[in-house]
Amino acid sequence: MKKIAILGLGNVGSLAAIMLHDSGFDVIGVDLHITDNKAYETRQIDLSDAGLVASLFNEIDAVLSCLPYDLNAKLAAQACDVGIHYFDLTEDVPTTQSIIELSKRSRGLMAPQCGLAPGFVGIVGSDLIGKFDTARNCRMRVGALPQNPTGLMGYAFNWSPAGVVNEYLNDCEVIEGGERKTLSSMEWHETIYIDGMELEAFTTSGGLGTMCETFHGKVANLDYKTMRYPGHMKLMNFFFHELLMRQRREEAGEILVHAKPPVKDDIVYVHISCEGEQNGRAAREEFVRGYRPKMIAGEMRTAIAWTTAASVVAVIEMVRDGKLPNTGFLKQEDISFDDFIATPTGALYASEA
Repeated sequence: MKKIAILGLGNVGSLAAIMLHDSGFDVIGVDLHITDNKAYETRQIDLSDAGLVASLFNEIDAVLSCLPYDLNAKLAAQACDVGIHYFDLTEDVPTTQSIIELSKRSRGLMAPQCGLAPGFVGIVGSDLIGKFDTARNCRMRVGALPQNPTGLMGYAFNWSPAGVVNEYLNDCEVIEGGERKTLSSMEWHETIYIDGMELEAFTTSGGLGTMCETFHGKVANLDYKTMRYPGHMKLMNFFFHELLMRQRREEAGEILVHAKPPVKDDIVYVHISCEGEQNGRAAREEFVRGYRPKMIAGEMRTAIAWTTAASVVAVIEMVRDGKLPNTGFLKQEDISFDDFIATPTGALYASEA
């Protein structure tokens, strides 16, 4: 795997392209609008044109989609038809299910869910579970937040508004009491503290990826929640349910990002804990971090941009270097945390420990 196309050159896509270029890949950055001179090759392509996509895909060994989740299923199918490796960042469950089906006939590796959550947190969660003889629960919490929040919502849309709306409204899968269950988003409210900072956590869709399938019968309780500043969930429930904005998702995303635009000073909180038995005794393992903006390639990158981009780039480096399979479907929980951190890009997470 040498030549890779990055579809979508937003904050995450452009950074992933730089990281992959610096890691030795031949990179083609693709977008409808190319605004800056890049260190790598760029092309302006309308990805709704199947002929242009097929022509591009026939030139490359792999593709990384950093586009909105609703475009990924079609692009994954086109990658499968050509026989190249496919990577994306999606949290959308139906999209992932369609890619799992594609992987049964693909000649390349199909690897969605390679971002932060799902993605990096699944690698960490699986690593913690593996430290136990018997794991009774694994709790995974992630919050991408402004460092200096304002207003009642205490939020800024540094991530795709369509993706956030999708996570807030779609159903969630959990394991509870040994049973796989589905429940609504924005439930199971709890209070959590990181370095004395009070946060709230609640269920959102997609963060577990395929972990419920993998750990059913092995972990009695497994769930994923998003963390926000206190009061956020109540306001979002009012907005989506009482004002009926759940029926107008695109408009809801536009309203929210207009009201709470992106900020440069963000922070990504990760709180993953696991409890069970080790050598016949009750034990608890934790991975708790607060990732902040970082200078990469001569530019200060937001925490959500670099944590997302670094996760998928590290996985791609591992596939190139033979640390991961090059066919079939890749589950994030099958990735070794130690091997991940040992990659040039995955090491960025270790430096924040």
